[in-house]
Amino acid sequence: MYTIEFEPVGRRRKCPKGISLLDCARRLNVDIVSICGGMSTCKRCKVQIVSGLVSPPTPEDKAAFTKDELKQNFRLACTTFPRGDVKILVPPESLSAPQRTQVEGLDLKVEPEPPVCGLQVQLSPPSLDAPVSDEQNLWSALKNKYEVPAGRMDITVQQDLSSRLRNQKWKACVALRDKEIVALGASRTRWLGLAADIGTTKIAVYILDMDSGETLASRGLMNPQISYGEDLVSRIYFASKSGENAEKLQRLLVDALNQTVASLCKEIKADPSRIVEAVVVANTAIHHFFLRLPVHQLGVAPYVPAVRSALDIKARDIGLHIAPGGYVHLLPNVAAYVGADHVAMILATGMDQTDGAILGIDIGTNTEICLNRRGKMTSVSCASGPAFEGAHIQHGMRAAAGAIEHVRLSGERVEIQTIGGGPSVGICGSGLLDVIAQMLQNKVIDATGKMNAHPLVRSRDGQKEFVLVDRPEDGSITVSQKDVRELQLAKAAIRLGIETLLDDAGIVEKDIDKVVIAGAFGTFIDVESAVTIGMLPPLPLERFEQVGNAAGTGARLALISKSRRQAADRIASRDGYIELASIPDFNLKFARASSMTWSLAE
Repeated sequence: MYTIEFEPVGRRRKCPKGISLLDCARRLNVDIVSICGGMSTCKRCKVQIVSGLVSPPTPEDKAAFTKDELKQNFRLACTTFPRGDVKILVPPESLSAPQRTQVEGLDLKVEPEPPVCGLQVQLSPPSLDAPVSDEQNLWSALKNKYEVPAGRMDITVQQDLSSRLRNQKWKACVALRDKEIVALGASRTRWLGLAADIGTTKIAVYILDMDSGETLASRGLMNPQISYGEDLVSRIYFASKSGENAEKLQRLLVDALNQTVASLCKEIKADPSRIVEAVVVANTAIHHFFLRLPVHQLGVAPYVPAVRSALDIKARDIGLHIAPGGYVHLLPNVAAYVGADHVAMILATGMDQTDGAILGIDIGTNTEICLNRRGKMTSVSCASGPAFEGAHIQHGMRAAAGAIEHVRLSGERVEIQTIGGGPSVGICGSGLLDVIAQMLQNKVIDATGKMNAHPLVRSRDGQKEFVLVDRPEDGSITVSQKDVRELQLAKAAIRLGIETLLDDAGIVEKDIDKVVIAGAFGTFIDVESAVTIGMLPPLPLERFEQVGNAAGTGARLALISKSRRQAADRIASRDGYIELASIPDFNLKFARASSMTWSLAE
């Protein structure tokens, strides 16, 4: 028996000698992508040996990896056998969707420089000889121990001050933000922070220790506003109709955050009142919904936000249930459809600090793209739509158990992998991207997206469809001609955004040194498939880096570091913006971008 450890999912257990790393992963419930079922034909179960002895590279390994990759101990899990205790690193692209969410986002180490500090104090009780007020007594204790001058005290702290000091025998932990006391706790209280990335479709919530910067708990959930429109324009229209509608959209977000925060705090055995600071990032429309700012002007030319600068507001003013005196910090926006989440993505990836030409793409229902070329940053926003979430797709679904997430086609043979490995019940966005790339490579569709004659293509209700899973009794799973067109619209928006930025910078795709792919959907896609259908530029795969929810990482950095907040302000002030709708020949260029080939440099 050998001890096999899989990172970053943190699974470690003994496995018997003589079975492959892929079989070890299955025994440990590590869902490694293996579309061919371990037959070494799909070459998707790529892993890296961190430590320990394994069998030598096979011919299949040598076909799947470059010489440099083999030197770095990359192997196919299905052809590699441990010869002792082994530690394995599984790259994000080799993990199924649910396990990728466990490692979502960059794990960046930053020296905590929190905006709220916890200060321990011991006060002397007042006496007839020294009848000082409790407020003065507290400020004097802070000055004596920390040389903190007297400042402000939130009214909710003042209302509770006298009874709390006496109940705690004149010992306290002060939560000090700049010159304001925002909360008062018992001695040795560990103050917490909240970071949230509110997307058009999904919300990511994190609870952090304010002193250490450690993430104590996190959770993802659907944005409840989706019932009022899958796209931002629909929600802007709804909110603009009445103040009641705007309040409803705002309340949905706040209630969702409050419920999630309460649940996460219960998980770590803490009270939400210990959360003394929050950072929220979102696109500009969601940012405005969250604060009940007017949104009508976002939906009409010239498309301007009500607020662009960073904001600090009391959590209680928007109904957020944390420490009553705590603040919510919102990072700055860039434009009407490029918001604080985009700034957070740039902050987390550090692409504003790099040389050369770096392209950052945060893929979602609304996709933001930034090109940094030699220090000049310019961004665009693309309404890529909900197809990547499986919406408007005949058998589409979100990334959940039973969703087809990977596909390979060889002649008339279709190989699929579902999330969780169980029976297929639908197809999610990454699976749709895969199957359309495979259909293109196997000439099932042409460069215009039109379906050709093929043994797996049939006609149903006057429309052609490609059969993925043929189950006449239980219901087949197919990809229709309409589904292909839906994905073409989504990918055309992204491609047009990239082309526009390249044209503006006067460069072509081969001049791009690196492409950083962020966002929930960006975490799951097969980059090779995205390149195949012309969504991403035809560059060597090593130039692409998938970083997960970078916006959530940026929010966490801003939560625990004042200098990172300042960096976010600098990013927003430097980032230029191009409105795609205003570019010359927009319709013609969008039509060209829907092609399944990339032809910018031709």
